Parts: sequence; C-alpha cells; structure tokens
Amino acid sequence: MERYHPSEVYELFVRHMNTPRVAVDNGVCATATLVQVHSARKHGVLLEAVAALSDHGVCVRKGYISSDDGRWFMDVFHVTDAAGRKVADADALLSRLESSLLADAALPPPPPASSPATLLELGGADRPGLLSEVFAVLHDLRCGIVDARAWTHGGRVAALVFVRDEETGAPIDDAARVRRVESRLRHVLRGGARGARTIPITTAAVNMDRRLHQLLNEDREEEEAGSPSEQAEPAAVAVQDWGERGYSVVTVSCRDRPKLLFDVVCTLTDLDYVVYHGTFDTDGDHARQGVRLELRISDRRGLLAYVTRVFRENSLSVTHAEITTRDDTAMNVFHVTDVAGRPADPKTIDEVIQRIGTESLRVDEERWPRLCSTDGDTGGRAGGAGFFSLGSLVRKNLFNLGLIRSCS
Repeated sequence: MERYHPSEVYELFVRHMNTPRVAVDNGVCATATLVQVHSARKHGVLLEAVAALSDHGVCVRKGYISSDDGRWFMDVFHVTDAAGRKVADADALLSRLESSLLADAALPPPPPASSPATLLELGGADRPGLLSEVFAVLHDLRCGIVDARAWTHGGRVAALVFVRDEETGAPIDDAARVRRVESRLRHVLRGGARGARTIPITTAAVNMDRRLHQLLNEDREEEEAGSPSEQAEPAAVAVQDWGERGYSVVTVSCRDRPKLLFDVVCTLTDLDYVVYHGTFDTDGDHARQGVRLELRISDRRGLLAYVTRVFRENSLSVTHAEITTRDDTAMNVFHVTDVAGRPADPKTIDEVIQRIGTESLRVDEERWPRLCSTDGDTGGRAGGAGFFSLGSLVRKNLFNLGLIRSCS
C-alpha cells in the first residue's frame, strides 16, 4: 500500500476543499442557459471562467458575481449561442469549464503534448490585405504555420503566429534566420509600436486571447503616447472610491460586442485588482460582425498564403482569424468584411468559395457572437468595432483617483 507524507495528505485535502464546482442548467431560465461557478477565491479564477465561456463561443447576456469576505465566490452567467438560443451542447460547455477551472485544483498535469515552436508576435497599423502579405512572407521564408490568431481594432492589428521550419519541423532558433524573419515582417507591417518579435515557446503555454488583448492595449498606449488621438468609440467608464467599504466601484457602459466582458475582466486582472461583487447586463438589438468563413482542408505548403491572397484579390478584409493545424488537417476560421468594413457582398463570398473549394470552405455566420447596435450608429470598420479595448480608459480613471501610480 502506497503511503503519503502528512504534508502531501494535507495538500490533497486543501485542493479537494478548494476544487471549483460548475453547473450548467438549461431548465432554470426560459431564454438562456444558466452557468454557475462556485470556488475558493484565487487571483485570476474569474478570468479563467470568462475566458472558457469566450472560447466556447457563447454570448454572456447577463450575470452576477458575489463573494463572502473575499474567501469564497459564486458567479452566475446567463448565456446563449450566437443566435440567442439556449446552448445546445451543455455537456461540452460544462466539460470546457471544468477542464479550465480544475487545472490548478487537481494534481499537476503531465507535460503538454504540444511540441516546441517559435512564436511570432506581430503588431502595427491594419490595412486591407495585410494578413495575406504576412503569410506570403512566411511562406517565402519556408516557415510552416502551426497555429495563429489575429485581432483588429481601431485601425490596429495584433497577431500571434506559431511557426516551425517547413523541412525539419523544428523551432526556428537560428539567430541569423530569426533576424531575417523579423526584418521582413517589420517591413510588411511598415513600422508600428510593436513591430515583430520571435519567442521560442510551446503552443500550450500561451493564453492567446489574453496575450492579444495585451498586445492591442500596449500598441494603442504607445501610439497615443506619441500622438494622442480621440477615443474610437463612445464609452463611459467611471471609477468611484468607496473607502468606507474597502473597495472601488468600476462602472462600464458602452456598445456590446464579442469578448467585451473578457476584456474588462482581463484589464482588471492585469492591474492586480480582484472583483468581489459585480453585475452585468445587455439589451437592445444585435448586429453581426462580418461573415464567418470556416476552412477545413488537408494542410499543404503555402495554403494560408493562397487562401488569404484569394480574399485580397476579391476585396475582402480579414478582421479576425483563428488558424489551427491538427493531424495534417488545417481547421481555420476567418471573419471577413469588404475593404471599407461593411458586410461583404454575398456574390463575392460565393465566388471565393467556388475558387477555394465548396467542400473545403463554408459560411457559418450564426456561431459568431453579435453586437448590440445603437440608434444613429454609423459604425466604421466592423473589425474595429468588434474589439474595443477598455484598458486605457480604466487605467486613466484609476490613476486620477490615486489608486494606481504612473510607471513613467
């Protein structure tokens, strides 16, 4: 019989007591799926829950966050699919939440199966066809793309691209080659606050959504430091210092859009603030952000360069992209608009599908979350509206109250 040291037994007991409990129920609410998360309080646990909901592609319609003296918390989320219906795959959503939240409560997991790759962090000014040019450069430099994700907002773009050598499948770590890749990509990006840099890493070690959020924040703040600009979208962010109660109240009111709750929680977490209590709600009509195109095809050299070139030649702009390769199969998602940020012409979409292949590329608009629209909203680029960052606004209000200090 295997014997454990008393300290190990105590550690297992504490982990068991602190294990998060998750419930997903379709029977409580008539219009939404109810998600409940109970857990011991630890820094970042709320962000993990919100990130898991975001990754699953559900829309958080409203919710409540409560905590008793900061040691235990309960979160309740009312979620739907992108069409406003209850979540059909409740078991899959439950599994995703549990795997995300139980990672730290269980015994240490085995090392990730993902093999090492080289991470390219890209940032700069967005323009039509930029993603196509980036993939063309990587194809020319014989860099195989394993995974990638790109966000756009307010005329800026941030992307994470995992690459390996096409011939050997090994990470790209030769110093001269790294400098050449970075130099070519900086030329394509035409400068910018972040430019391009490479990092040896495993794909399992990166929370891609959170890093993209940080890159867009950093890029925007560095750009504004040189030439301050007006806020791209109307938003109201207020911070009140309730010293007698021992906390501050942050109020955010703005147009809804995908990942808004994730961005708010991510910003507060990065500032080392803990959310003890909170409520959030959405209302109004909804509008879609672009057309979602799903590509599933056998991977081959130059595939992404070809696909994004077809988009560019048909005057389509990619506002969001998710690139994944599994077992020699490319499973990619692109959200596209026309070059002016307006909804793409259905005839153009049909032509692109015919050219790339009707069995490989298809339209799936319903899965992408919708945006709340307001009267008189003339928009702008749909991609920009879809990824509004609240980081700088929250920071400015916290700084004015003396709750954080300037690092300059």
